[in-house]
Amino acid sequence: MDTNNTLEKTSLQLNTSFHKRGALYNKFKSKIIHNPYLDRTLVSFQANKEAQFCWFKYREGFSEKLVTYLIETLKPKPGALLDPFSGVGTSLFTASDLNWQTTGIELLPVGVFAIEAKINARTVDVEALSLIINQIKTINFSDYYDQQYAFNHLGITKGAFPKSQELELVGYISYCNKHIQNISIRNILLFAAFCILENISYTRKDGQYLRWDSRSSRSRAKKEFCKGEILLFKEAIYKKLLQILSDLSNEDAVQLDLFNVNSKKTTLKEVNIQLHQGTCLEILPTIANKSIDFVITSPPYVNRYDYTRTYALELAFLGCSEEEVKRLRQTMLSCTVENRDKRDMLKKHYLAINRHDDFIKIDSTFSNQGALQEVLAILESYKQEGKLNNVNIIRMIRNYFYEMCFVIYELARVLKPGGVIAMVNDNVQYAGEEVPVDIILSDIAESFGLTTKHIWTLGRGKGNSSQQMGSHGRSELRKCVYIWEK
Repeated sequence: MDTNNTLEKTSLQLNTSFHKRGALYNKFKSKIIHNPYLDRTLVSFQANKEAQFCWFKYREGFSEKLVTYLIETLKPKPGALLDPFSGVGTSLFTASDLNWQTTGIELLPVGVFAIEAKINARTVDVEALSLIINQIKTINFSDYYDQQYAFNHLGITKGAFPKSQELELVGYISYCNKHIQNISIRNILLFAAFCILENISYTRKDGQYLRWDSRSSRSRAKKEFCKGEILLFKEAIYKKLLQILSDLSNEDAVQLDLFNVNSKKTTLKEVNIQLHQGTCLEILPTIANKSIDFVITSPPYVNRYDYTRTYALELAFLGCSEEEVKRLRQTMLSCTVENRDKRDMLKKHYLAINRHDDFIKIDSTFSNQGALQEVLAILESYKQEGKLNNVNIIRMIRNYFYEMCFVIYELARVLKPGGVIAMVNDNVQYAGEEVPVDIILSDIAESFGLTTKHIWTLGRGKGNSSQQMGSHGRSELRKCVYIWEK
């Protein structure tokens, strides 16, 4: 075979394979702007570490500072704000404190429980809470163990706690349910236990799964993993209660001296939050046309992270069964290789609400997205060559963008003229092939009448995975905040 002909053919294939993505990049390249204010701590949970009311470590969230910046920069006049992927409610609470009326949609019970607990905490009697904490701090919780409150383990959480610590955890839950009459205070005490599950366990959240410490009975990793100190339940619960009481009292935690100082009676600002539990694919179509001024959100990324596994301890704490967890995994926006196609479900839903024409428009927009179809075709060829480490990656990517078409269409519909959408998301790479999520989603948004004002990038992007680096070298992927206007 002629080597020159082979090289020319390969070069032609590469150029052709990138043709539609290249054209799309040229369409949006003037909008792709480095925003020096943004960094990785701001668009992640890390900047919340020192913030008030940041009691539950939710790694997939963004920071209060980012929400404040977006509002002050893009929409300083209060109105109606929507977050269709609310997580633990950072955008909802931050905007509400800035006098916005906020609406959130969240599927996972983990986020809903955290949001409801924080709403509840805003109205609790802080003095009464302080007195009860003082009363229980000398209790031996294991004495109150009651089998009816035993931890509802899932298959992937069994053995997560040292036995003595699980005994105290269940005793604490039993005590709260049987002996704390004030419902608001009981809920806060239970939420404190919910917040420390990882701290007292052998596990650590690690993207797609729970990572197990080598001291556990479940560790089967090739390399021994030590997560560091595993806190005793009493130590962890008192530390968390002190943090909560400190925030609610507007007192420095040190000044509270392990709850021996009477906390001041304070009036916290009431929040104006309407929360819907369920999938935004079904709930967004119920929101009125042109009723929202600002959308701030971060959907799941198309990165194979499975929140039902990452937050398995918390789902078990909330009493979710194996079947419920499986249902949640299939209902959430497709971001894992296990997610099945939702086209039939969406078609039936739009028929049921007499919006079949909208379904046809959204469905055809997806089919006509050239850059996306180009990526899917290339990955399909890699699949045939055995280059994909999981053949269902193609299905995941297809499902993700298909469902995001429906999300973006509905956001465009509910947005008022002059309204703004700010969306945090990452580009991804599979088998060395970049999926330019930012420009594909922006192109879809423009198909539905939105205008891309900015695609703000961070100064330093996100590296591809260690597995990808080993095969394809390190390549930096854009981590962005998209700003779309109506």
